[in-house]
Amino acid sequence: MTRRIGVWLAALALAAWAGGAQAAVERIEVLAESAFAGGAAFGAVGPYRKITGRLHYVIDPAEAANARIADIAYAARDGDGMVRFAGDFMLLMPADATAGNRRLLYEVGNRGSIGMLTFFNDAPPTNDPASAADAGSGFLLEQGYALLWSAWNWDVRPGEGRAQITLPAALGDDGAPVTGLVSAEITVNEPTLSQPVAWGNARGYPALDLDQADARLTKRAHQNDPRREIPRANWRFAREERGRLVPDAASVAVDGGFEPGLLYEVVYRAGPAVVVGLGLAAIRDSLSYFRYAAAPANPLAGALDHVIAFGISQSGRVINQMLLDGLHVDERGRGAFDAALVHVAGAGKGSFNHRFAQTTRHPSPHQDHQYPADFFPFATVASGDPVTGEIGDLLAGARGSGVVPKIFFTNTSGEYWTRAASLLHTDVTGSRDLGLAESARLYVFASGQHGSWLLDNRLWVENCINPLDYRPAMRALLLRLDAWASEGRAPPASVYPRITEGTLGTVADYRAKFPAIPGLRLPLVNLRPPRLELGPRWRAQRIIDRVPPGFGPAYETRVPMPDGDGIDLGGIRLPEVAAPLGTFTGWNLRREGFGATDMIGRWFGSFIPFAADEAARAQAGDPRPSLAARYQSRADYVAGVGAAAEALAGEGFLRAAEVPQIAARLGAFYDRLHARAPRPGACAYIVPRS
Repeated sequence: MTRRIGVWLAALALAAWAGGAQAAVERIEVLAESAFAGGAAFGAVGPYRKITGRLHYVIDPAEAANARIADIAYAARDGDGMVRFAGDFMLLMPADATAGNRRLLYEVGNRGSIGMLTFFNDAPPTNDPASAADAGSGFLLEQGYALLWSAWNWDVRPGEGRAQITLPAALGDDGAPVTGLVSAEITVNEPTLSQPVAWGNARGYPALDLDQADARLTKRAHQNDPRREIPRANWRFAREERGRLVPDAASVAVDGGFEPGLLYEVVYRAGPAVVVGLGLAAIRDSLSYFRYAAAPANPLAGALDHVIAFGISQSGRVINQMLLDGLHVDERGRGAFDAALVHVAGAGKGSFNHRFAQTTRHPSPHQDHQYPADFFPFATVASGDPVTGEIGDLLAGARGSGVVPKIFFTNTSGEYWTRAASLLHTDVTGSRDLGLAESARLYVFASGQHGSWLLDNRLWVENCINPLDYRPAMRALLLRLDAWASEGRAPPASVYPRITEGTLGTVADYRAKFPAIPGLRLPLVNLRPPRLELGPRWRAQRIIDRVPPGFGPAYETRVPMPDGDGIDLGGIRLPEVAAPLGTFTGWNLRREGFGATDMIGRWFGSFIPFAADEAARAQAGDPRPSLAARYQSRADYVAGVGAAAEALAGEGFLRAAEVPQIAARLGAFYDRLHARAPRPGACAYIVPRS
């Protein structure tokens, strides 16, 4: 150990740092401390140490900073009137704190798991990084960042090292836990007898009574279809276990099983209601603690100048929600973070701060439209909703607080198809561009998909899955965001598709412009989230009285337009799409056998390779020029991607040091593509073989 745990525990009484009742982290409980990666040095920064434990929070429900937390007035309190709870944390920091870059990079964990070491460092996925291998390339550590994770979402299932937090229940005037109706949608890709009422490693709200006669289970093919009720005698609260059904208040079993692709919805009485929004306060207060608390309890005391928040997908939407609700400012009016990198969140927020919130839920073209994750306002500048008469913007609360972080929004084409990303920069009618706030930039990776994945099979979608890797660009953008927030150095101008430039349009426009590739089906719809009719208490109290909610008119969303190769316009063209070997798309349709074949798969894009030569192209009837027509040789192709990478590095979208690696990686992809034996549905060539 670099310091005896006993020393830390002796300091716990001091962790209630100056401020008395306003001390949002009451104490830090260190459970383990060790040298990270066996004491390996990371460049000039040197070794790192790893600290894990629990943060014990105390929240004053009367503080104005906490007023936007739904049900805070009903949260269970201690005798002093305070709300207390605790959650896990993990900190990686330079062993010599003075050797770091004086930045804390905080990742909002995605469903209890950590991702930024895999994302930025190409490290293997793990929730308990310990070895040199778990550090991957070492990029973040060599830069000198302290790295922090803390638990925030109460509903994470324990196991596999996922971070846990215990949030208090909401209590009624009689002191009993608040209960109510909950709606849970269930969709499967393969036949199954039973399913939990939540997904994404979430626990869900348990039914109060396994035999409640008024619980309803319905099914339908599409969101706007009439719900068809399944008789109560034909389903039950239970899970399949070793071939038999076991009673389970958080699972549903139906006679004959769930059919792939259909939308099942169970509405039932559940409880207790958890004060879910306290999880956002936990993020705020964990950052505030490590940023401002004094020694000796705070291991980072005196070692930080700036804090950057980072979130992928759900976690990025959490940051958006915090900004909307002003929960990025602590009880003393201090900003918890200076900058935020919000990645692949589309224009969404989330089911994070209302009664019976379900944190894993978000609308996709096919699923989960009834959950309030995509709601006005979306843009970072003022706009209006002509249907409701509302006027607002995402950052209005931040401006009112006087604490407006610098923000990079990064999306791919995929989020325009599946996460309503256009609403971040268009009006809600989809008819005009809005632009962005001065404190925000938006960078869209043209023809990318939601995740940067290499998969050798199609899973439940029709085409090979898009192999575009935008992580090198994200490393460069992290450094540019850091420089903007900490040094005032202006970042690159935003790059995203626009209506006025003809690079953003309707799905019908897209279909008309896309090349007629034989055998390739095109999507019919993208996500157009409905305005939800949630009942009279939603606006003021964030309580859903209409369960399930009604669907009002949809927000109009737009998608990037394609060029003659089917590659999207208006965004950052990374080297593999600037000098392509095929068509990359942000969408991929569900395939036969998995149901809902007319709908887009939830996260995946497509890759459709070009024909090898002009003869093969003509035989297939493919309108796209062949590989042979584009590149004289492998060297010609590698030169093309290298030139594209160098140009992007010059603009600040890649690091110059990574250009040779990118060219080598794409050269290897060229080799695998040329060596493959073309077979329908074969995708093994996507993944390198050792």
